[in-house]
Amino acid sequence: MSRTYDPGVIPLVLAVAGALALGVAAAILRSFGPRYRVGRLLAVAPRVSVAEAVRMAEAGETAYVRVDGRIDSDDEFEDADHRPLVLRRTTLRWRRPGGRGSWVTLDEATEQVGFVVREGLDEISVATPELAGGLVVVPQVRRGPAGDLGDGAPAGVPADADVTHTVEQVSSVEHATVAGVPRRGTDGKPVIGAGLGRPLLLTTLEQDEAMRMLTGGATGRARLAIACLVAGAALLGGATIWFVLDALLGSGVAVTVAASPDPTLRPGGDTRTPGSGPGFVGEPMLAILGVLALGVGALLATLAYVRLSGGRGSTGTGP
Repeated sequence: MSRTYDPGVIPLVLAVAGALALGVAAAILRSFGPRYRVGRLLAVAPRVSVAEAVRMAEAGETAYVRVDGRIDSDDEFEDADHRPLVLRRTTLRWRRPGGRGSWVTLDEATEQVGFVVREGLDEISVATPELAGGLVVVPQVRRGPAGDLGDGAPAGVPADADVTHTVEQVSSVEHATVAGVPRRGTDGKPVIGAGLGRPLLLTTLEQDEAMRMLTGGATGRARLAIACLVAGAALLGGATIWFVLDALLGSGVAVTVAASPDPTLRPGGDTRTPGSGPGFVGEPMLAILGVLALGVGALLATLAYVRLSGGRGSTGTGP
């Protein structure tokens, strides 16, 4: 009894499975919305020293980089606990009772002053008005029915509606990571802000904690996306290898597996020409192109994995 397999089907199955895995990874990443882009930029922006960022701004070099340093300002203001702040964003949202419908923003107010990020004796100003959705801090959130706000309850909102009051703030006693493009400001001084189609980002959290904040604690989903990405790349790589081997050893021939194989046949033997060893047949140039494609695919998959996993490795100049 024997079974016949078409070797051309196997790489096709591997390729389809790889494409499906990559599709699942893409769908999971899209579910994080714009937060995924913020996290990716924080993870991959090359870190430079503040001194190097100042030099880039003065030289007119355009690049998206990340700097770390202590926040400082001459115009800070105090919160209720007398902490010196440089930025405070307050947002009020509501949705229908019982969790029905989406959240609707009722009011959003931002208080901010000019501040710098300082590293040793070097400093660079931050274009605070350009922060928009690029602020990543631990928010102070109060949630409850609108009726609990008393006189502060928003007009037109049912008393039993869900309301959240969120405060995001940055203190001048904190260290921060800022990602953006160094440039000269309107006053001629170095400043870091949005540019190259990318937003200005600022976080007072460690990178791992910032990633957890951006994913809403859904680290399981993030790991699943990475696993699907790696599996998809591996499956596509396997399909490519199979295609290369098939091109080198000959294609278009069905493989027959017998219950009792002929003992005179040994693996690696070439039975087409008695007494001669195996040679290169098929499409060598196609095989070479396949190997190159596999190498490029593996490189891209590795880079994507590093970006998604938020590796701590830094590139660019600076310590």
